[in-house]
Amino acid sequence: MSSAVLSRYARSLADIVFEKKIEGKVTKDLQTWREIFLTCPELLEAFDAPQVPEDSKERVLDELLVRYPAHPVTSNFLRIMLQRNRIRFFNQILENYLKLVNHRNGIVTASVTTVAPIPEEEAKRLTETLSRITGKKVNVDLKTDESLIGGVVIQMGSTIFDGSIRTQLAEMKRRLVES
Repeated sequence: MSSAVLSRYARSLADIVFEKKIEGKVTKDLQTWREIFLTCPELLEAFDAPQVPEDSKERVLDELLVRYPAHPVTSNFLRIMLQRNRIRFFNQILENYLKLVNHRNGIVTASVTTVAPIPEEEAKRLTETLSRITGKKVNVDLKTDESLIGGVVIQMGSTIFDGSIRTQLAEMKRRLVES
């Protein structure tokens, strides 16, 4: 499935939820469904299986929607995905949708990688600093990578700030080899 098609699904959903001013509810519903599919990957496989009759798939989805009530827009979106055999791309479409929602709400995500977990207070200060620099609300995704040796790597969109010791050592080695 092309990323353009998946983006169209995400964009259509985002347009509807912003028009109806229900992005918070629908986003929460979709994140619940992501958890359902992550917890039970067999469900997503069954929804995608050609040997399972379509009416059985729809019946299971209806039963799940009774068990996990969702906004009608969310329910209709899931039904359309199921009927058009796109449900297997749920996670990719959700990621595209979340990027659009965040963009429209002026929110950026910063991936922050350090050698060891950073204290909560330091993470809060980092978030505030990044928000001040960008002029936007920043969601920080904290990761650890021991191979950095020390320092920090921050990625926001296509911008990367690499202040890791690993990169500094590699740069020093490159300069020594050149001279």
